[in-house]
Amino acid sequence: MIKENFTQEKRGLKNENIDSDLVIVGGGLAGTCCAITAARQGINVVLVQDRPVLGGNGSSEIRLWILGATSHMGNNNRWAREGGVIDEILLENLYRNPEGNPLILDTILIEKVTELPNIKLLLNTAMYDLEKKGNDTIDHVLAFCSQNSTIYRLKAPLFVDGSGDGIMSFMAGAAFRMGAEAASEFDEAFAPDQAYGELLGHSLYFYSKDTGKPVRFVAPQYANTEIEELPRFKSFNLKDHGCRLWWVEYGGRKDTIHDSETIKWELWRVIYGIWNHLKNSGEYPETDTHTLEWVGSIPGKRESRRFEGDYILSQKDVVEQREFSDAISYGGWALDLHPADGVYGEKPGCTQWHTKGIYQIPYRTMYSKNISNLFLTGRIISASHVAFGSSRVMATCAHNAQAVAMAAVLCKEEEISPSEILNEGRIEALKDRLVLHGQYIPNHVLKLKEDLAPLATISASSTMRLSGLAFDGPWKSLTFAAAQMLPLSPGKLPTMKFLFKAKENTKIQVSLLKSKKKGNFSPEVILAKKEFELTLGEQYLTIDLQINIENSEYYFVAFEANDKVSIRCSQTRATGLLTVFQKFNKAVATSSRQEPPKGIGIEDFDFWLPERRPEGHNLGFEFSEAIDLYSTKDLVNGIFRPTVSSNAWAACLNDSHPFIEMVWDKYQIISELKLYFDTDFDHALESTLMGHPEHEIPFCVREIEIRDGQGKVLAAIQDNHQTVVSLKFKDPIETDQLKLSFKQKLEHVPVALFGIVCLKK
Repeated sequence: MIKENFTQEKRGLKNENIDSDLVIVGGGLAGTCCAITAARQGINVVLVQDRPVLGGNGSSEIRLWILGATSHMGNNNRWAREGGVIDEILLENLYRNPEGNPLILDTILIEKVTELPNIKLLLNTAMYDLEKKGNDTIDHVLAFCSQNSTIYRLKAPLFVDGSGDGIMSFMAGAAFRMGAEAASEFDEAFAPDQAYGELLGHSLYFYSKDTGKPVRFVAPQYANTEIEELPRFKSFNLKDHGCRLWWVEYGGRKDTIHDSETIKWELWRVIYGIWNHLKNSGEYPETDTHTLEWVGSIPGKRESRRFEGDYILSQKDVVEQREFSDAISYGGWALDLHPADGVYGEKPGCTQWHTKGIYQIPYRTMYSKNISNLFLTGRIISASHVAFGSSRVMATCAHNAQAVAMAAVLCKEEEISPSEILNEGRIEALKDRLVLHGQYIPNHVLKLKEDLAPLATISASSTMRLSGLAFDGPWKSLTFAAAQMLPLSPGKLPTMKFLFKAKENTKIQVSLLKSKKKGNFSPEVILAKKEFELTLGEQYLTIDLQINIENSEYYFVAFEANDKVSIRCSQTRATGLLTVFQKFNKAVATSSRQEPPKGIGIEDFDFWLPERRPEGHNLGFEFSEAIDLYSTKDLVNGIFRPTVSSNAWAACLNDSHPFIEMVWDKYQIISELKLYFDTDFDHALESTLMGHPEHEIPFCVREIEIRDGQGKVLAAIQDNHQTVVSLKFKDPIETDQLKLSFKQKLEHVPVALFGIVCLKK
């Protein structure tokens, strides 16, 4: 029992001082991935989160799906899903939670953080003050936990602001922006004027369910029952719920920080008003048995402050895909701006304009130009309002945050400030560390002095040569133009044979296409075109386009739309091979061709999109002579996803016991082995609501066994579903040979591997 007598003095709260290497404020997806990345590198981290769960907009409190450069697979950014920790989280979520239950994602995020003993996680804890030493350095921050009535004094040499509104950066005095710049400042033709709006608003989501019996709904007194005030309700789909209702948005003309609670109340009024109309207007009798299952209490916030780094990302950086020597991440979501009036406006819910490929994000956008020990991450990085329209989405934010974490580790090791990473070649070292741990940086090739794999002679039980794909899949109607993507090398394009079925005598046009910019996947350059006659019924067609391939990159063998014709597909799915269609995904586009208004600085082009599994078959075809798409040399080329080639080794489809052997001319001491598998970076892996047809990516190798030169088993993995498999040997092994054996459970998918890294002691 505790008993205290009256005291005339004011009682104080419990105080706790915590010293660490890195303090991260904000436990959204960015802050969470930042904390995990840094802690895994051995530094002590404090993660401060003012909510009871992690994940921010992706958590069960808000329930927005996690997306980034893949954009629902609705753009031309092939194999663009973000790598590293965010990839690991999304794959784990697929494995445990293909149904897209946001509560399960909560458990995965909490598990990933709490399994690391060097992360001090402070949930329900809000930073409210800080102290500086000198003008430009944070000394410590103060935070209060509402659940244990404790004030924390958190001191560290380095700080990361991933708080969304930038509370730490703001209080530290860092320069920031809020709202849209004038078009002239960064030469941004898409910069909105005052007539368009100020800020992107908040959204609040709700779920409903059918109970099977009549359910009455009495609207709360604060509901907005004047449905005619909501012009956007006209587009409401009764089957939509959760974050498909992203357009239920409000607040863009208010202060999205200080008016946030006011905005939330208005969104509640809107949601309960919409539900009242559905239930009680008599216009929707099908909702008679439906009830509200969940309504959000925390809005998903899109925009507030953006802080200034040594570089401000802008529209032309995104659209022109400009390259930066300090690029450590990338984006690929559309330039996605929303009218400020939100649900009360007449305009469409958003204006999404895509780029032809992914774009680099430089390191200089990820630290404050004013505060010497402050990193920026999440949506507050240094970007213009227009560029922010793309860089703000969660998977991009998480990928940036992982880069920030590794930069913080480097700063800790070398006792330098964030800006000093730009000096003395450190940025290349930072890039290598990131790629080593599964991230992707466009145009960066991993080259490590301590990697022994390139020194080995590598052989394989077999290597797949592509002579074609069996004609054993479904028929696909050419309602839309279709194209088989192929990574080709210089030389004559072999003759190809396809199988067609025509409803009547007709013609089919075949083209060979490529992108203007090497490394993009927007087929816009026509290299060859021929027209062929088809007769009623099934028939093979031999196609000789009589062209020499000049550069190693992806090419598209394309068939013009003809709804009288179907083409035979294949059951075989193989790494780096994909069929795409000239169509559009209504979630992110309104037409199969992007045609923006003139003068806004956005390019027009056609969308060529893959289909999701269980669809998404390759076309069946035969080559007149086999071509080489895969090689053991690719295992050590330092690129771990398809780019201008497959960048992979693949075994023959009929190889029942595929293996790789690595032989050195002398004994090597190996401390760690890293393997990089194909988890289909083209699949978006939305975390919530949508659901996926599989628990595991079919290309990913499940069973792996590693033996040394004496046949000793060094490791055996039975149920892998992750991109990167890291084997750290407690005692470094000494050997001149490794044998890596693999098993694949799907008969139509050959075993494939992107890369091997052997780190010496």
